[in-house]
Amino acid sequence: MSESTGQTGAATSRRAFLLTGAAAGVGAMGSGLLADAALGDAHGGSLSAGDAAILRFLAAAEILETDLWQQYNELAGIQDKEVPGGSGNPAYAEAVAVLDEDMNQYIHDNTADEFSHFTFINAYLRAHGAHTVNLDKFRTLPSSKATGAQQIGRLTNLMQLTVNTSFWTRYRSDSKNTDLGDTLPNAIPDLATGQHPAIPRSDADLAPKKHLQAIANTAGFHFAWVEQGGTSLYAGLAQRVTNPEVLRILLSIGGSEIMHFQTWQDKAGNAPPLTDPTTGLTFPDLNADGELTQTNAIMPEPTPFLDRKFPKVSIIRPTETDGVAMGAVKALTGDGLFIGQSAEFFALLKRLAMEADAARRRS
Repeated sequence: MSESTGQTGAATSRRAFLLTGAAAGVGAMGSGLLADAALGDAHGGSLSAGDAAILRFLAAAEILETDLWQQYNELAGIQDKEVPGGSGNPAYAEAVAVLDEDMNQYIHDNTADEFSHFTFINAYLRAHGAHTVNLDKFRTLPSSKATGAQQIGRLTNLMQLTVNTSFWTRYRSDSKNTDLGDTLPNAIPDLATGQHPAIPRSDADLAPKKHLQAIANTAGFHFAWVEQGGTSLYAGLAQRVTNPEVLRILLSIGGSEIMHFQTWQDKAGNAPPLTDPTTGLTFPDLNADGELTQTNAIMPEPTPFLDRKFPKVSIIRPTETDGVAMGAVKALTGDGLFIGQSAEFFALLKRLAMEADAARRRS
């Protein structure tokens, strides 16, 4: 990966560069998978190796998030100077809007937020003389062929997803916590098996209407799945950083991921129950099965934490820190986001995750 981000003043031009997919010529910006920053330490003290490794892994994760959100925005969001690219797909956007009439604005803003996250982290690394992250070399996956999508290389695949929706029941359970070894059922069992598109693969997916709505429903639950992962990832890695300013970065960006998740799980609850007449994918009536799947129960239910001897408490979960980065890589891979990626891509992600997980807080 060559160096991806210059000083923060270059953010606007970099945004236009990345989000329009104009990756040509990136290799000329540097050589190797990671490039040394040209600037010295802007704050009078270098980052520890562990803190830098954590920030690099988070930058990579945010680049991947930006890529998938950009695809959603091209088809169902708002295309403007802030989030350029694509031209919208009215039929798909209408199906997504069934979950909430403001979905296009939410998708747009989530996309812009993720871009700001990796741009900031890379700029911070560079300002401290540390390696930055760029994944443009791996923008090789195909785009949707549906009207409105840019025909450019992608980092992520939104057309063959296997979405784990146990996060839905996890946050509604008052007796189980995955940090304590518990497992919870999927709210949408069919999404957890097979491979399902969350965006139309071509205009052929725009009909019949229930088929397109099933794709939009899949997107709604995938939105929440992505952001609950970021919510836990930042909380888990924050326990490993040394520098108070780096801790501040993780807590601050992690807080915005929590806001994203809260929004998306609320909207996913509006997905209409249906069976896709084309694939058989079924979205059940979540309000028919009690509190564990209740759609408006979006506040984290108090649950056991640290030890069952303590009173139940409302928390983010999971927040276990051991192996959290590698766990994120495995989850993203299991989701199907990287179907079609190269062995080199997987090797790089695993190395970044191992380095982040090896970080230890220093006194």
